[in-house]
Amino acid sequence: MKNILFASSECVPFIKTGGLADVVGSLPKDFDKEKYDCRVVLPKYMCMKQEWVERLEYITNFYMDFAGEDRYVGIFKTELNGVTFYFIDNEFYFSGFAPYDGDPKWNIEKFSFFCKAVLSILPVIGFRPDLIHCHDWQTGLIPVYLDNFRFFGEYYRGIKTVMTIHNLKFQGVWDTKTVQGITGLPDYYFVPDKLEAYKDANMLKGGIVYADKVTTVSHSYAEEIKTPFYGEGLDGLMAARSNDLCGIVNGLDYNDWNPDTDHRIAKTFNVENFRKNKPVNKAALQEELGLDKDNHVMLIGIVSRLTDQKGFDLIDYMMDEMCQDAVQIAVLGTGDPKYENMFRHFAWKYAGKVSANIFYSDDLSHRLYAGCDAFLMPSLFEPCGLSQLMSLRYGTLPIVRETGGLKDTVEPYNEFEKTGTGFSFSNYNAHEMLNTVRYAERIYYDKKRDWNKMIERAMAQDFSWMNSARQYEDLYRSLIGE
Repeated sequence: MKNILFASSECVPFIKTGGLADVVGSLPKDFDKEKYDCRVVLPKYMCMKQEWVERLEYITNFYMDFAGEDRYVGIFKTELNGVTFYFIDNEFYFSGFAPYDGDPKWNIEKFSFFCKAVLSILPVIGFRPDLIHCHDWQTGLIPVYLDNFRFFGEYYRGIKTVMTIHNLKFQGVWDTKTVQGITGLPDYYFVPDKLEAYKDANMLKGGIVYADKVTTVSHSYAEEIKTPFYGEGLDGLMAARSNDLCGIVNGLDYNDWNPDTDHRIAKTFNVENFRKNKPVNKAALQEELGLDKDNHVMLIGIVSRLTDQKGFDLIDYMMDEMCQDAVQIAVLGTGDPKYENMFRHFAWKYAGKVSANIFYSDDLSHRLYAGCDAFLMPSLFEPCGLSQLMSLRYGTLPIVRETGGLKDTVEPYNEFEKTGTGFSFSNYNAHEMLNTVRYAERIYYDKKRDWNKMIERAMAQDFSWMNSARQYEDLYRSLIGE
């Protein structure tokens, strides 16, 4: 039996701000329980829902030298779906109203404390991991501290680390002198081939340098980040570590996202009966969103953060033109005010044709995936993306740009070979996007049989966590054996 410890700043169902929480909450329960004892450690935030706080069991506490002071480290735990979760308690650091504060320096101090505490609790909880799987910059100092701790005793020697990058844009950067003061790490670590990047200290870089293996959340993103455009200043390091770098696509919780059992949608459906039952969801969605009731018109869905990264400047540029076509557009999400207002404007201008829902609702997102015909996702970059996996699962054909996880998970339609699970375009260009949307419209209206065959292939894809877990197990085996 091998011991694996996941370290993360968030995890469903305890605390969530983004897709990272889904990965850390879903993946551990799908490992082979005969071979892996996989546990999770995260901060005990004051902003966690009370129902979860009440389930935590106090283990013990001790004091740890950090930032020149003795700091309290409390340890709590709970079990869920057969997985043990540890929580590190310190009210000074984790009492905010959200997991991440607006102050980057404070975030760096808070998560540096977390990284050191993760290693410090191991002898106390009686769980020595063979491998620690670190997620994003908030855990970037764990491989660095581990390197440092090895000088002080046998216990920490031989523990392997994997660093997973969910989004390279976020790196945990602050001036070297301050970070050195906070972390207490010696000068030796603050040089250009270790923690330093462009004269500052960079926590994610430290994790990438010291981890035994580095992963990202899709194969294409792992290739892209070796280039200056996607590399966020670390492309040289990524290229240097390319032998230890791989991409494993995130999975989707196939129990939660299952059109055959989904209680949130008007009528459940599966790959056998979608021709009859999916239109019922479309009619219900048109009714709910105040769109013209017309089962024949093509309904395009968008569920997203409304930001530049997600390609909304392309949509903004082409929205008027798209609205001239025989389509309806339903949007759900919040983000940049200019895009929020853009959709509100078009919902007013094309009432009955465009629906702008400028908020977030998990329930409504399920109904959108179930009721739309196509799903538009023209991202500038997309490490993995989950929305296209949800739309495939619900037989709503994705129209995506070929980047990162979108390229890895959506096979473009080929009308000659009768293959594909969606539509895609390669250049980040508004006209190319519009042409692809119009190509999808043509297939939808003129080749309905081909469209329905594509839905069958889309719904048959397997992007469950079980699939991802097997690939992570292979990676772990390469480091720690059977």
